[in-house]
Amino acid sequence: FITYRDSIENTENTKKTVTLQMNYDFGKKQDSLNAAQAKKDLIASNEKNKQRLLRNGFIGGFAVMLLFAGIFFRQRNKIKKGKKKSDELLLNILPSEVAEELKDTGTSKAKNFDEASVMFTDFKDFTSISEKMAPEELVREIDTCFSAFDHIIHKYGIEKIKTIGDAYMCAGGLPVANNSHAKDLVKAALEIRDFMTNHNKEKVAKGKLPFEIRIGINTGPVIAGIVGVRKFAYDIWGDTVNIASRMESSGEAGKVNISGSTYELVKDKFNCTHRGKIQAKNKGEVDMYFVEERI
Repeated sequence: FITYRDSIENTENTKKTVTLQMNYDFGKKQDSLNAAQAKKDLIASNEKNKQRLLRNGFIGGFAVMLLFAGIFFRQRNKIKKGKKKSDELLLNILPSEVAEELKDTGTSKAKNFDEASVMFTDFKDFTSISEKMAPEELVREIDTCFSAFDHIIHKYGIEKIKTIGDAYMCAGGLPVANNSHAKDLVKAALEIRDFMTNHNKEKVAKGKLPFEIRIGINTGPVIAGIVGVRKFAYDIWGDTVNIASRMESSGEAGKVNISGSTYELVKDKFNCTHRGKIQAKNKGEVDMYFVEERI
């Protein structure tokens, strides 16, 4: 019995030992598998985090690049618009050729023109008429007239020089020389005269005082350029300019008065009436002609 019992107990103990060993081995193997899986999961998680960081870094960098690109293009557009505005302003003050030279070199050389035509206009009895008008109305009226003159001379490629009070000065044949300056200037003068005639009719109909205009033109050599370092102004000088001014002051309201030198260049294009030699201030007697109309 004892022998049999011990045999049975040994068998049971052996089974238990085997079971324990198997459980231990299985647990150890499972732990090993779990550790390996955990290691794999950790590596995968690290790789995933790395990929996410790279992706976020790329997205962030791309966003920053877009931001800087937007700022750059915005600033460039602002600079471009500012440059365009400054160029337009400069071209509104100076002829394009002179403006380009000034931008490129910082200065502009005076130029001699062997032949150019110069026109002056002035309103007769302007001082006495202006005293009867309110300042705002006076400025508005001058602006209306001079704006119309600007459009007319631009159509004929004539360069506006300046205005002084009620006097308007322009010239043809500069800053780029041409052979049609005298003809172009006379055409513009007749159109200005006709504008003032119609404008005055409207003013009289409204019970307002008209501005009667005198127009004078002369042709000859001039010097043109800009002077000074502030508030640049394109101007012309020479005896031709002085005689053109005398043509205006020696003329009559509603008439285009031209000198003999201008007449020689336009006589085949316009009907002109010789006035004879007229005394011009500080210039002696000068041949003058009234331009009536185109031939």
